[in-house]
Amino acid sequence: MVSSPTHGETASMIVVGGGIVGLATAREALLRRPGSDVVVLEKADDVATAQTGHNSGVIHAGLYYAPGSLKARLCKAGREHTTRFCDERGIDYRSIGKLVVATTPVEVDRMRSLAQRAKANGLELEEIEGSRLAEMEPNVRGLAALVSPTTGVVDFTQVARAMADQIIELGGRVVTGTQVLQIAERPDVVVVTTQTGEYRGKRLVGCAGLQADRLARMGGLDVDFRIVPFRGEYYQLPSRRSDVVRHLIYPVPDPALPFLGIHLSPSIDGRVTVGPNAVLGFAREGYRRGSVQLADVASYAFFPGMWRFAAKYARTGITEMGNSLFRRRYLELVRKYCPSIELTDLQPHPAGIRAQALLRSGLIVDDFLFRSTQRQLHLCNAPSPAATSAIPIASLLNDRLETTGTER
Repeated sequence: MVSSPTHGETASMIVVGGGIVGLATAREALLRRPGSDVVVLEKADDVATAQTGHNSGVIHAGLYYAPGSLKARLCKAGREHTTRFCDERGIDYRSIGKLVVATTPVEVDRMRSLAQRAKANGLELEEIEGSRLAEMEPNVRGLAALVSPTTGVVDFTQVARAMADQIIELGGRVVTGTQVLQIAERPDVVVVTTQTGEYRGKRLVGCAGLQADRLARMGGLDVDFRIVPFRGEYYQLPSRRSDVVRHLIYPVPDPALPFLGIHLSPSIDGRVTVGPNAVLGFAREGYRRGSVQLADVASYAFFPGMWRFAAKYARTGITEMGNSLFRRRYLELVRKYCPSIELTDLQPHPAGIRAQALLRSGLIVDDFLFRSTQRQLHLCNAPSPAATSAIPIASLLNDRLETTGTER
């Protein structure tokens, strides 16, 4: 998917970032304006190599999100759009359903609050008792559970590559192996200098994920947040345990914490993954354990919001680090609801990294975050369920470009 600059020509849109959201944005632009020149710039040698290619592959239904939030609205629409796209492009997916399992009376109360939130979002949901849970999942134990029948699984890398193929079919360009070095916004054009040449576009859309703050700053925007990487470490079960569960099995999340907890996820290829946890990362794209990039650490170590965040969640951070270092502690979290899992069942699996925007106040940005200039629009925070929601996010970004270039 390598292309070179077209000298002397100005593209209608340049999208920086070849993850699923960036590709969906370029695809949407071409569907709306057939024949236009849309260019996707990706620094890696292939699309979907960062967050898109390192997630759990869950097509979310939208259980957890505040009613009326962008996450709630875009996730519900995203599930429908994702499955429709998969049908159109022949991509395998399965709606296997999710069980959110409560193992203590406190979790039962939290589960019922979660059910009220999900129902306020118009989601299909069923509350079941422990006896019914045991019938549905003989290896899972709990006092009660929520059943989300429309939650599914897919390989989002396949989805992203199919989007890249469609962009090319529609006359767009996907340029891999080219890193953006400089962005200069002029009254009538945005000039993007890369390691492979110069690109000009009437508009630029930034979908840079883990590098979103740096790209926005490169474009001349006043960046009032910082991207902090959180490693999500996974294990996978051996093939002989691939039938341990039939549904996605999630714990009831603690509303005081920003992450969902360790879960069991049957994947589209037949494996079952365990995880993720959430530990502070020392490299934005350091997927290998022990990866450290000093510039990435410095970017948040000297940011006031990071110290305020750390003061609030210090105990949680220490606990997560311990769960990362000691596999037996990780196992204990799984055995709360699936006691048949053994230590030897936890086999290595690639980690993911979540790009989390953090404000100077120390607050986590819990929804989508946009920043813009006259000719640039940057998606600066795209939390889960961004992969599920990629197509409606793309529609929203294109709507914003069409209505105004100055909305912030």
